[in-house]
Parts: sequence; structure tokens; C-alpha cells
Amino acid sequence: MSITSAMSDDNETVTIKVSGRFDFSTHQDFVQVYKSFPKGEKSYVVDLDGAEYMDSSAMGMLLQLREYNKHGEQVILLNGNDAVKDVLRIANFGKLFTIQ
Repeated sequence: MSITSAMSDDNETVTIKVSGRFDFSTHQDFVQVYKSFPKGEKSYVVDLDGAEYMDSSAMGMLLQLREYNKHGEQVILLNGNDAVKDVLRIANFGKLFTIQ
């Protein structure tokens, strides 16, 4: 499990990369990454390319991030594998997030 972040060139968007299992064991690291920026000042992209698994606690973390996000803009979820995309689809997260 690994959570890393990178800032965009324009200093407006934080990309959070998730590797391994995206579950409760990542909660502290995931929250620490986005809360290292003042609330409402950045937009967020979550890159799920390396995520092997996602559970309901991960979905809760994404919802928390959505509330923390800049001016209520949608969080973008990128590169999830088929299993992760299925979890997001079943939970109707396409209505709350931009899934690419």
C-alpha cells in the first residue's frame, strides 16, 4: 500500500496516487495527504492505476475528500482497473465524481 501526491504545474491540482489495497489501512496516509493543503484551496485527482482493491472505507475516504475539495468541484478518479471501476459503478459514484 502506498499513497503519494504530486502538485500540478499551475499549483492548483493535487494528484493522489494509490497503490496496492485501497482500504482502511490507507486511511491515515490518504487523509494526511489531502489535509496537508488548506481546505478548499486545491482541486484533486485520485490516480487509481496501482490500486488492486477498493472497499467501502475507501469510498468513504473519497467522499470525505469530495467535501474537502476546492469550491465543491468534482474530484476526478483516474485509471481504476475493472474491479475498482465496478465498485465505483455499483455505488453510483459516477454521479458524485468524474471517473476517467
